[in-house]
Amino acid sequence: MPHGHGHTTAYSAPPGPQGGEIYRLVLPNTSGAAKLSRDFVTSLLTFSRHCALVDDARLCVTEVVTNAHRHTRTSLIRVRVTVRRKQVTVSVADDDHWALPEPPAFREVRGEQEGGRGLLLVERLAFAWGMTVLGGCLPYRKAVWFTLTRAGATP
Repeated sequence: MPHGHGHTTAYSAPPGPQGGEIYRLVLPNTSGAAKLSRDFVTSLLTFSRHCALVDDARLCVTEVVTNAHRHTRTSLIRVRVTVRRKQVTVSVADDDHWALPEPPAFREVRGEQEGGRGLLLVERLAFAWGMTVLGGCLPYRKAVWFTLTRAGATP
């Protein structure tokens, strides 16, 4: 399945809803958060007839939620899914804005191979992805987001 390579937009805001339907799931930061997020996204995409995106969405949301669980001290993980006719954007927010993941390109320059493979997977599968700090006052939230599109669709 072709993907839109070259559209990585690290450290930027996710696209706005633009008429899409928004679904939210708030989870405690436990080892079960990734599975619950995966099941949530699978149900939404199956219900909204985006079955072709389910496998990639499951892989990406698992990686991003697992990163939030392992590398932050957030008490809650917030998953937001925006479903549009030809694309889906998933955003995973935590309360630890200082723990911004490093974009894969920076890690490759330094020759580090351990860790961070999840973002390489997200970069490879997503049409676009990024990271942003949400909110102008305390508490801040950091979100890592990715957009998947149907084959041949241009958002």
